[in-house]
Amino acid sequence: MYKILKAEKLSATNYLMVVEAPRVAAHCEPGQFIIVKLDEKGERIPLTICDYDREAGTITIVFQPIGASTQRFAALKEGDSFRDFTGPLGCPSELIEEDVEELKKKNILFIGGGVGAAPVYPQVKWMKEHGVDVDVIIGAKNKDLLILEDEMKAVAANYYPCTDDGSYGYNGMVTGKLEELAAEGKQYDICVIIGPMIMMKFGALTAKKLGIPKAIVSMNPIMVDGTGMCGACRLLVGGEVKFACVDGPEFDGYKVDFDSAMKRQQMYKDEEQREILKLQEGDTHHGGCGQCGGDE
Repeated sequence: MYKILKAEKLSATNYLMVVEAPRVAAHCEPGQFIIVKLDEKGERIPLTICDYDREAGTITIVFQPIGASTQRFAALKEGDSFRDFTGPLGCPSELIEEDVEELKKKNILFIGGGVGAAPVYPQVKWMKEHGVDVDVIIGAKNKDLLILEDEMKAVAANYYPCTDDGSYGYNGMVTGKLEELAAEGKQYDICVIIGPMIMMKFGALTAKKLGIPKAIVSMNPIMVDGTGMCGACRLLVGGEVKFACVDGPEFDGYKVDFDSAMKRQQMYKDEEQREILKLQEGDTHHGGCGQCGGDE
């Protein structure tokens, strides 16, 4: 069992938890993820590592309750536990494998959308700790949904918040802010984009249009086992089949086939809605309509 040491609601749609997981904390690196399972019969949920403390043996996760399992996660309190907490999984960010002195010579921009701010943070924090200055753009629908602002300001050379409704920071989407920075003369060698697939798609298109040599995206498709066996997280990168869990989660944003990836994301919507209905109706759920599968 993996004890929850802290449970906090960051915003109306996002939750943060600090979990006691010494083995994962001892070996994880920025860019990797874990798979969490609430109980013996629970669904396996992949979550990016938001932060880690090797000395304390803890991992910080941030999630948005969308499906039935993450809605159950949101109800957990300090002192509760997860049945399984598997990781670290996936490959670390490719940037941390580069020579630090060479990284210092490059202009690097991180872009996060919504809960994507969580996986952006450990990478920017790592950069700060190694003397690499990077810029950060974080977007959300409104000011109340921006997360980890204080933490991001502490590690970014320049922090640019954006809100779709103009309630805070730049009035518009992260791609608009990127274009604005380019118009002001900002030039970047690398752009790391993490967030919803549609945001990563247009973020990469914008970066390419602006002539940024390299764009990195962190893919978050449906996963089951996290070891490349189930094939649920397959995607096309440069025309080749890759698996986000073992080949990623980071890939060349200019080579990812986002359209096919987004179509695959829709394949499990019916199952997700059925599970949410069961969670909401509890013992009263019997599936008598014959449509949701609850009567089988």
